[in-house]
Amino acid sequence: MPPIEELKSQAADGNLTRIAEGKTKEIYGIKGSDDLVLIRSKNQLTAFNAARKDELEGKGAIACRTTTNVFQYLQALGMETHFVAGISETDFVARRCEMIPIEWVVRRVATGSFLKRNPGVPQGFRFNNLKLETFFKDDENDDPQYSDEQILTSNFVVNGLKIGREEIAVLKRQTSTIFLVLEKAWALSDCQLIDMKVEFGVAADGKLVLADVIDNDAWRVWPGGDKRLQLDKQFYRDMTEVTSEALQALVKNYQKVAELSGDWVREKRCRALVIMGSAADRGFCEKIAENLKKLAVTPVLRVCSAHKATSEVLDLVGEYEGDGVPTVVIAVAGRSNGLGPVIAGNSTLPVINAPPGGPEWIGQDIWSSLHTPSGLGCTTALGADEAALAAAKILAPHDHMVYGTVLCTQLRNFCTIYKGDKQLLE
Repeated sequence: MPPIEELKSQAADGNLTRIAEGKTKEIYGIKGSDDLVLIRSKNQLTAFNAARKDELEGKGAIACRTTTNVFQYLQALGMETHFVAGISETDFVARRCEMIPIEWVVRRVATGSFLKRNPGVPQGFRFNNLKLETFFKDDENDDPQYSDEQILTSNFVVNGLKIGREEIAVLKRQTSTIFLVLEKAWALSDCQLIDMKVEFGVAADGKLVLADVIDNDAWRVWPGGDKRLQLDKQFYRDMTEVTSEALQALVKNYQKVAELSGDWVREKRCRALVIMGSAADRGFCEKIAENLKKLAVTPVLRVCSAHKATSEVLDLVGEYEGDGVPTVVIAVAGRSNGLGPVIAGNSTLPVINAPPGGPEWIGQDIWSSLHTPSGLGCTTALGADEAALAAAKILAPHDHMVYGTVLCTQLRNFCTIYKGDKQLLE
């Protein structure tokens, strides 16, 4: 990739070749790189397949800022996207992709066009299991809805990749994951994500990646779940008359969305207190810590023994109670595990036993972690990765970053299974 300063210079000098243009964006080639493009957001606002169209000063910069915020958040969680870097108020650099001609729409609440296509479903009906729909990108025919079977029989080949059953399954799972992690992020501001659309492309290496843009035109967002307070493009669609005052109100909504989405990538605020009964277990605990960091959880490693320093271990745990930081204790003790049960019996913090032993003795000593006295409520996980993941799942409801990272981890596991199955079939 050319240096960022060189890319900025190309953009500022207008030394770019436009290779595509849509209603709200332009795409330019980048000199010195066949694998990257520059995407520029326009000041244009459209609705009803551009039957309504307005130029809105500053809209391009606001849209680019929102898109950059969204992609940076998704990438921080481990989501594969085409986004590379923002380089100006209106421009960002992305991996060059060939786009799949399908819009993937996911809904939490029934509203808008869904009600027209499904008469009898009341406004505001909640889909506890997300409702996923697909539409073929064809403006002349108003983007007709497509079934899985229609996508399959269309025999789309995108950048050398045929879009078959495996690809459809992966894209469905990825679309749902994107919605869930954004829904959790919007909840930080007491806003409900109602529905959204995304598009995917195939990069030069054959990878399916989230592509295009995700800005305030791509979703419905209702503060407090109140449709009357909508912050999104639907505000523009609902205008009976487009006036300068109404457009200014819309700009304020778009600016608010850009500001709120800029707060989604945060420092780790959840903690796992990893206590080892002996410094000899440090290597195993460091593996736990590495996995915790990948899951957006801050590890704290300490050494103390429940058998040899009982009051001290309880004092140690007390240091991490009551400060408002969501915390899980991972107790690492070999041989007879008193560490986890003692902490669980004297603390309200969740406790996970993670015995570090090898196969030569684990079959006998595991029972001290499993067969504990009543009233303790501690659990047991074998392996550094499993202990870390168990802690992250306990903490996920408390933090959107942990929640999103766990979901993206599950998505990668899902993709690995489907890729393995596809390779066997081929």
